[in-house]
Amino acid sequence: MAILFDSFQEWKDYTAAQNCELWQPVLDYEMEQKGRSEAEIWQKLEQAYAVMKDAVKTGLEQNMTSISGMINNGAKKVRDCKVSVLGESFQKLIYYTLAAKELNSCMGRIVAAPTAGASGIMPGVLTTLSELHPHITTRKMLEGMLVSAGIALIIEKRASISGAVGGCQAETGTAAAMGAGAIVYCLGGDIEQVFESVAITIMNMLGLICDPVAGLVEVPCVKRNASASVIAFSAAQIALAGDSAVIPVDEVIDAMGEVGASMETKYKETALGGIANTPTAREIERRVLVQQVEEINEE
Repeated sequence: MAILFDSFQEWKDYTAAQNCELWQPVLDYEMEQKGRSEAEIWQKLEQAYAVMKDAVKTGLEQNMTSISGMINNGAKKVRDCKVSVLGESFQKLIYYTLAAKELNSCMGRIVAAPTAGASGIMPGVLTTLSELHPHITTRKMLEGMLVSAGIALIIEKRASISGAVGGCQAETGTAAAMGAGAIVYCLGGDIEQVFESVAITIMNMLGLICDPVAGLVEVPCVKRNASASVIAFSAAQIALAGDSAVIPVDEVIDAMGEVGASMETKYKETALGGIANTPTAREIERRVLVQQVEEINEE
């Protein structure tokens, strides 16, 4: 029977005992859960990777204006901006992530990794990584995606990946940790560095609330995806340098779960607090509700 690990330590111990790659037990688990062959799992991973890359491309080519009007081609604006804060690569990371997440807000085809609310992060991270390091093979990227899936499975088990349960730290935080782990793995980092990158990422996302304006996964969600992608690269760089998070990754995830459990309901995807409760947000909410009622009446 394939193993679903209870902790990162258990995952590490298993790979050492079995002398296997970090991604292997995740692949075995996927095969058992989906009832598919190894070849089918690799094919599905490749399809998911293609959808992620296509989400970035589509978000930069098509009109990304949401029905509410809150999303209005932000990725293209960042792409076309003549002022570059930290150079071309940083700028690309931002607009690649925005493009994929804006596609979600405009009802396009995305990969929920791990959720739709955080669906811009992995595409932004992987697309940027592949361009910065063209020597990384597609197979290596797919292995990195399996490592990311393993990270999400443990976070889900020890804490949560749902904004309604643990706030935005659970969604964008987990996606950023997945991205950081994939970066470190694909660049040759060892298991300690992969897990350190997860711990560093979550420590920097801890306490982030989920407060979508008008209950829509648009504001502040889209731009939080972009910021989370930056944190993923930052954490990966620190981990690859051998700088420790100090607190073990399992303890960090437990802290994430504790923070999520103590978070007030109004900060958990209910649109009752935070940015969603500002005067401007409430006005947008009223406008969106009126628009929805008018559409229903027309039908």
